Amino acid sequence: MATKNITTEIIINATPQHVWQVFTQFSEYPKWNSFVHSMEGVPVVGQKIKVSLPGMQFTPEILAYTEHSEFRWKGKLFLKGLFDGEHYFLLHDNGDGTTTFVHGENFSGLLVPLFNHMLETKTRPGFMQMNEELKKRVESAG
Repeated sequence: MATKNITTEIIINATPQHVWQVFTQFSEYPKWNSFVHSMEGVPVVGQKIKVSLPGMQFTPEILAYTEHSEFRWKGKLFLKGLFDGEHYFLLHDNGDGTTTFVHGENFSGLLVPLFNHMLETKTRPGFMQMNEELKKRVESAG
């Protein structure tokens, strides 16, 4: 089975608690997040949420939701094993009032090679754009 990982990160000038507070206000996403247009539902491990990205909606299962440090879900395209993605957001406390926000996804499945170009030209830049938008939102909120 083919696999691919995309990992991006950014340093945000705020504590993990402050970043988490802004990041998990999902109802505010339409105001600042051009990558994840909306997220509906309560993020509880084992439950599903509804996520809207440009041109697609899906209902991934929550794998981890640890306050101030990790949010992770797993989604699939049609059937498990075709094109699955484990999307993750990690917040690392740098100990100096800043946070390293890590945003990535582990892709697996038969269709990964077919989607490789799209993952590099659309998905990776989308992750990076969301990171920048989150940084701007958090830092402007003070």
